[in-house]
Amino acid sequence: MNIMLFHSTYGLRPAVHAAADRLRAAGHEVWTPDLFEGRTFETVEEGMAFNDGIGKDELLRRAVLAAAPYSDRGLVYDGFSLGASVAQTLALGDEKARGLMLLHGTSDIAASASVDELPVQLHVAEPDAFETDDWLSSWYLQMRRAGADVEIYRYAGAGHLYTDPDLPDYDAEAAEATWKVALGFLDSL
Repeated sequence: MNIMLFHSTYGLRPAVHAAADRLRAAGHEVWTPDLFEGRTFETVEEGMAFNDGIGKDELLRRAVLAAAPYSDRGLVYDGFSLGASVAQTLALGDEKARGLMLLHGTSDIAASASVDELPVQLHVAEPDAFETDDWLSSWYLQMRRAGADVEIYRYAGAGHLYTDPDLPDYDAEAAEATWKVALGFLDSL
């Protein structure tokens, strides 16, 4: 599988490279574009402030430019938190997308979004201040209405970015469970 993996608001940190290496070890080709052009951050607040300064349109422009050379191959779009929202936007706009794997995040869905049974898998903490129960219920219904085939996995007691071993949110058990399910998902595509 060809996977475009987008980083979180912390930037392109070691956890993203480790995830890409894990996916490559499972036989996938993976690209990890740096949407922040080398900048990384120690806190969510710093990363969000930087992201706000770039602006959503510029961030998406950078993501589209990174994915464009590979989109004819039929990409699986993947991302962590902010990167998941970027991945979701690109997958819903790419008719050749093979799948969408979201780790720790989702995004708004355009009313006009339409896909043909796009396989989507979401992994998210429970509870998660960024992905509340009400939001996820609405998101799920909107994704189904758009034509996606959606699976949601919740991890009780885990922190928001629970797959990043360098952050306080890290939960080794939830992270391993996520990767086991995620790798199975990718193998099924």
